[in-house]
Amino acid sequence: MQPHTVHTVRPSPLGDLLLTGSVSPAGDLTLTALFLPGQRGTPAVRAEDRDDRLFAAAHRQLDAYFAGRLTRFELPLSPAGSPFQRAVWQALDDIPYGTTSTYGELAARLGLPRSELRAVGRALGANPLLLLRPCHRVIGADGSLRGYAGGVEHKRWLLTHEGALQPTLL
Repeated sequence: MQPHTVHTVRPSPLGDLLLTGSVSPAGDLTLTALFLPGQRGTPAVRAEDRDDRLFAAAHRQLDAYFAGRLTRFELPLSPAGSPFQRAVWQALDDIPYGTTSTYGELAARLGLPRSELRAVGRALGANPLLLLRPCHRVIGADGSLRGYAGGVEHKRWLLTHEGALQPTLL
């Protein structure tokens, strides 16, 4: 029997988050993606494949994160990607809550030369587990908030929520 894909929708301060996961024949869930509202490439899902119960741990952790009580997610993740992409995504877990890192620092942590910065950026742009694998914590060397698959406005909100950016006055 093959694993099957399920999804859930979770309200958040950013809007409704779409989470997808793969369920093993034994009934174990691993998260495969988290999409922010308005994110390009968000898949169409079938109502009959929704199973909120299987995502209970993810719901609890997301609620705690948005309430400011959780700084690190502890969920089973199974993103689809190349070995290089998965290595970059896993390195994101080492960027502490409330801090940022640059593309260059991330590349150096992975033992990559500066000539690989674009490859690191492409891998970050392909991160299917936004928020859970915190690519929002990676910024430009000049402090700029470079692209984010979930939108730069969401990146700014997340970094402000985590205390890595000061709130801006309009």
